[in-house]
Amino acid sequence: MADSRYTDRPTEQHPLGGAALRLASALLLALTFALVKLASTRGVDLAETLFYRQCGSAICATAFVASGPGFATLRTQRMWAHVSRMVVGMTGMALNFLSMILLPLAEATTIGFSVPIFATVLAALLLGEPTGKWRWGAVAAGFLGVLVIVQPGSGDLPMIGAGVAVAAALVTASVTIILRRLGATELASTTVFWFAVSSLAPLSLLMLRYARMHDPGTWAIIGGIAIAGGLGQLALTGSLRLAPVAMVMPMDYTSLLWATVLGAWLFGQLPSPWTWVGAPIIVGSGLVIVWREHRLHRRAALSAAAAIPT
Repeated sequence: MADSRYTDRPTEQHPLGGAALRLASALLLALTFALVKLASTRGVDLAETLFYRQCGSAICATAFVASGPGFATLRTQRMWAHVSRMVVGMTGMALNFLSMILLPLAEATTIGFSVPIFATVLAALLLGEPTGKWRWGAVAAGFLGVLVIVQPGSGDLPMIGAGVAVAAALVTASVTIILRRLGATELASTTVFWFAVSSLAPLSLLMLRYARMHDPGTWAIIGGIAIAGGLGQLALTGSLRLAPVAMVMPMDYTSLLWATVLGAWLFGQLPSPWTWVGAPIIVGSGLVIVWREHRLHRRAALSAAAAIPT
């Protein structure tokens, strides 16, 4: 039986706990990406990586639902919306993993920071959300930061890898639009559960073609991907239950630190000088977008409260 008091956002907030969970999720997801890249060097196909990653996520999501809101909360009248989220989400995950394989970890991670920039553009175009000069200015600055890192025509980064990373950011931003619509009726835990479980059906079909045996060391890496990815997803979701988005989202940018450390340690790859120039521009633009949305939501909440008759 689901707890009727369970909601996506509890009345009592725990900002420090939310920030700690978000920092943990940044580390876990950076570790997941590093292990994905490492697994690819040992002959693990991308389809295998996706399958085992989602197995870990499905196990973690099931345990979370069982210990929290209960399985009754998994009932949904919007299964096709969940299927759409799965298709778009799996496409974004595949592109993200592929970008990590094709590019140095720090560069791929930094380009991934452009998700809020693409999400702002898509929200304006698809949802008709009003977007003022602050956010459009941040969008323009963010795209400039991406260009600084990619340096088209310079040959510093593989253009195929850079293109995949930008496409990954665009598709991931599309997921945020879908999640906004799903969030109107669905708990976050319900969305995470159906994404993980429903994705296993098409991935199982791919495994008939791509599954293969590996040595113990490679299986350990695959297990790390499943565990780190599943726990990272839960930490990401849990952080939003404990603290406002505007407080926890800046913690995501610590993943660049972990990507730099893991890239240097595991692959001997250090960020290019242009990455250190473009990264602050992209991070700054993302923070401006988050700050501006927080201000507008707060203003709207105050206006709504003032309109309530006393």
